[in-house]
Amino acid sequence: MEEYFLGAVESRFAELVWANAPLSTNELIRICEQELGWKRTTTYTVLKKFIERGIFDNQNRVVVVLISKEEFYAKQSELYIERSFGGSLPSFLAAFTSKRTLSEKEIEEIEHIINGRKE
Repeated sequence: MEEYFLGAVESRFAELVWANAPLSTNELIRICEQELGWKRTTTYTVLKKFIERGIFDNQNRVVVVLISKEEFYAKQSELYIERSFGGSLPSFLAAFTSKRTLSEKEIEEIEHIINGRKE
């Protein structure tokens, strides 16, 4: 479960990889230096953690995505709802909308998603 939680810095790193992959490790180092102010060793250390989690891989000095951004955040959301709401999506939606009014567009989008998932 922990492999699907990212801190703020890890999220920024992951977003850079997802936006640019596949990319060489040298290119990743350059991007992280420019965007995050990291040294080469920091980039390799963080990349290694993502590789261990099975999110990215380093194949012959080319960083590739093993789990897409969409897949990752879908799994993260699923785990959050499971952990926080006993897996109940209706309970999550009730909590989410209890302090917030949904716009007509948001309601239509949610209805569209639900109608698309009906069996």
